[in-house]
Amino acid sequence: MSLPMITIKDVPKEERPRERLLSLGSGHLSNQEILAILLGSGTREESVMALSNRILMHFEGLKLLKEATIEELIAIKGIGEAKGVLILAAIELGKRMNQYKPNEKYVIRSPDDGASYVMEEMRHLKQEHFVVLFLDTKNQIVHRQTIFIGSLNASIVHPREVYREAVKRSAASIIVAHNHRATRS
Repeated sequence: MSLPMITIKDVPKEERPRERLLSLGSGHLSNQEILAILLGSGTREESVMALSNRILMHFEGLKLLKEATIEELIAIKGIGEAKGVLILAAIELGKRMNQYKPNEKYVIRSPDDGASYVMEEMRHLKQEHFVVLFLDTKNQIVHRQTIFIGSLNASIVHPREVYREAVKRSAASIIVAHNHRATRS
């Protein structure tokens, strides 16, 4: 006599991995729940939570999973090539994010520093450009973005576009730059 399989639909909505991630954030999820979200679905015989648990047990948690090969993954019942590739891609993305080292940041100490940072690129532009430099508390540039590209001799920018990006980047201050295209008659 076999027990009936519990599917994700049998789990109360607030306890499902996707919903828990949305309400609590990814940091509150177990490795099993994160893997279940990646897998998306289980098999006819096994729920996605049971499958993700079995994968983690097979690889002794994340310890060996981080070095898994596609052959090892697809050897697990319920993991085909598509799910195996998805897991490998997620592992690789995690490795790359862990290895990412931001470049040394350019520090703005004077208006000339700000102008020097954008001048060479903006000097030869054919249209009006409105560029914003977003700075941290140490006046290091954390992001540079062209907010608006106008016509030959006009550029209209709304402050909300500038401040939206500043809030998103947690900028302590901003520098705006605008090239003035001289037109000849």
